[in-house]
Amino acid sequence: MTDRLYYSDSYLCHFGATVVDRSEDGRIVYLDRTAFYPTSGGQPYDLGAIAGVAVTNVIDQEDRVAHQLASPLAEGPVECTVDWNRRFDHMQQHTGQHLLSAVFQESFGLKTVSFHMGAESATIDLEGGPVDSRIVQEAERLANQIVFENRPVSVAFQHAAEVQDLRKPSEREGTLRIVSIQDCDRSACGGTHVRATGEIGPILLRKSDKVRQTTRVEFLCGGRAVRRARADYDALYKTAQLFRAQLDEVPTLVGAQLESANASEKLRRKLEGDLAAYQGKELYETTPPGPDGLRRVSRRLERGSLEELRSLAQSFTSQPKAVFVAALTDPPSVLVAVSADAGIDAGKVLKAALTEAGGRGGGTARMAQGSVPSTSALDTVLGRITC
Repeated sequence: MTDRLYYSDSYLCHFGATVVDRSEDGRIVYLDRTAFYPTSGGQPYDLGAIAGVAVTNVIDQEDRVAHQLASPLAEGPVECTVDWNRRFDHMQQHTGQHLLSAVFQESFGLKTVSFHMGAESATIDLEGGPVDSRIVQEAERLANQIVFENRPVSVAFQHAAEVQDLRKPSEREGTLRIVSIQDCDRSACGGTHVRATGEIGPILLRKSDKVRQTTRVEFLCGGRAVRRARADYDALYKTAQLFRAQLDEVPTLVGAQLESANASEKLRRKLEGDLAAYQGKELYETTPPGPDGLRRVSRRLERGSLEELRSLAQSFTSQPKAVFVAALTDPPSVLVAVSADAGIDAGKVLKAALTEAGGRGGGTARMAQGSVPSTSALDTVLGRITC
């Protein structure tokens, strides 16, 4: 059984221990006691070194803790060091989560059903009702108020049968480790935590998203919150510079620009449609009919998109007795359009040709489109289209 030192002292980062067991290759070792926290309860594992060898993972194996190493290590006494920057960051995020969960539950009746700590930010999933921006902002304000009050955070050990007033009932039996924030929260937890709420640092709630029956709230605490706020400010500042405007004016200016861009795009599509209609009509008038009375036109582009020819094809085939075939070399693809009175089913004709050439696609009787794996297959399709 491993003596877990982090249970009683989250600030312990240098300690002596003994390697009492190891894997055959020596890259996984078991210590008689450890301050390395294994991945558990939404909190990631610690990093650091054992006898100068880098710890790459820490795994909870019920009564033992496995330490995965970058290189083999022999049994015997060792000196160990936990990466303090990573450890303290995790302490800030985890204690911040306890505080936020307590605020959401006490003030808004929203219970935390899961917690995840990522490399850049952390999330809690809440159930009990919708979480709008007003709730998010108020929860952030209340949580930071408790941070500023620098309330003590304590750890105690009690038998499960004697424990009362936990924010979330525990199903564990025997001795429980209780983490308490004064006049705010009591939770059964095995994670590492700060000594007082002031050490959590600023708490920043960034966004909330609906995830199935819960709402996922993203948050950052301490150093993470400061770095993220700086990055957000820099992005906003650069945007303001582009507009030659004040920071507070950016949302209004961006909204106006988007509205103008949408209007311009709508006008562009209309003008393209008008131009295609004119070009299609002109092309139709200058294309002589064949012996069967059908006017046929084909176009081939080396690269780009068949969408460039779709409007032209639709305009051309809106006239009587018309067939339009368009091909694209890169990526190899083809489009067939026909007039309503052409007596041809574009979808069936193209589908048959694509199937024989190993391509795929389809469409309606008036217009169909597909792709093939190579230019040689494209040539085969074009040769077999009998429109």
